[in-house]
Amino acid sequence: MRKLTIVFHHAGGGHQSAADALQATLARQEHPWDVSLLDIQELLDPLDLLRRATGLRIQDTYNLILRRGWTRFTPQLLVVLQGTIRLYHSPIVKALRAYWAQHPADLALSVIPHFNREIADSLRTDGARTPFVTLITDLADYPPHFWIERESEFIIVGTERARQQALTMGHPADHIFQTSGMILKPRFYEKTTVDRVAARRRLGLEPDCPTGIVLFGGYGSQVMVDITKQLNEAGSGVQLILICGHNQRLAAELKNLQTRKPILVVGFAQNVEYYMALADFFIGKPGPGSISEALQFHLPVIVECNSRTLPQERYNAEWVTEKGYGIVVPNFKKMAPAVQRLLQSATFNEFRLKANEYSNRALFEVPIILEQCAEHTAATQSPAAV
Repeated sequence: MRKLTIVFHHAGGGHQSAADALQATLARQEHPWDVSLLDIQELLDPLDLLRRATGLRIQDTYNLILRRGWTRFTPQLLVVLQGTIRLYHSPIVKALRAYWAQHPADLALSVIPHFNREIADSLRTDGARTPFVTLITDLADYPPHFWIERESEFIIVGTERARQQALTMGHPADHIFQTSGMILKPRFYEKTTVDRVAARRRLGLEPDCPTGIVLFGGYGSQVMVDITKQLNEAGSGVQLILICGHNQRLAAELKNLQTRKPILVVGFAQNVEYYMALADFFIGKPGPGSISEALQFHLPVIVECNSRTLPQERYNAEWVTEKGYGIVVPNFKKMAPAVQRLLQSATFNEFRLKANEYSNRALFEVPIILEQCAEHTAATQSPAAV
């Protein structure tokens, strides 16, 4: 059986989600791959100077920044991170080559940024070449040295912007593959049939009230309290489904709020798609995964973009505006007027029409692309091609 290694890490949630979703899907193919996952953080732990000094891994530090909302200085931190990776380029390549020697692969797929130059170099030894594919899990690159490197071989993108970025760097068009969106968990591609009236009543919500789902990643955000209070004080007439993730303190604070309209406070949920099916619109940060999940359920979105927004996510807000999928606010203090504008009949119908046009089949498109990459490499390495 052909062997595929997917390189991922746990910084943020989207990289592992993409790896897990692809592993499950590829295993069910008619001609399946033997898929293994390589957590690059574990492999490179001996080189992690930040961990030696503080006891924190790079990915743990990044996740802490996300949980605490300390994102204003992320561009400067990225420069430090990327500089450190370049400084340790040779040891990183050496560690990866040692891994490939013990765990050879017929194709390597990266679903992470920053390390793609090192991964590409590690796969080229003694004239041999293992095909290397980079799957961008953001809507666009944030150059330089984020996703797309000159050493990148095959590149899978989810938007026209990312495709143009790869072309601009000089990558041949036949090595760039565009999917219809971001990789989502398999459940988001299944038809979720819910009796919204009965389900809302069962959960303590009003059956016919405009309903927003508020989602800020696996640990929620304190801004969810501010949004709830603001909409309540403005008499917006909406009820909210608030997904708090692992943040029990946040969930408790939200449950203690007195609001005119019902709110449903949910902790960590494995079935976010169920709550998406009960909502009419989405409120959250402009993460590529959250936006894509909301659009998969044809929900118009309201997202924030300002100097605190992660730099690699700022284009996402621009994309939402370009496509007509929702409203971008400079900060969530503007939430009440944004919701009021969204729910105006003509405006909401226009956003909903655009969201209904969104069709994402990326999870099923990527396996076909990987086959094409493997076939292309086999053809160029065959004796007839030499």
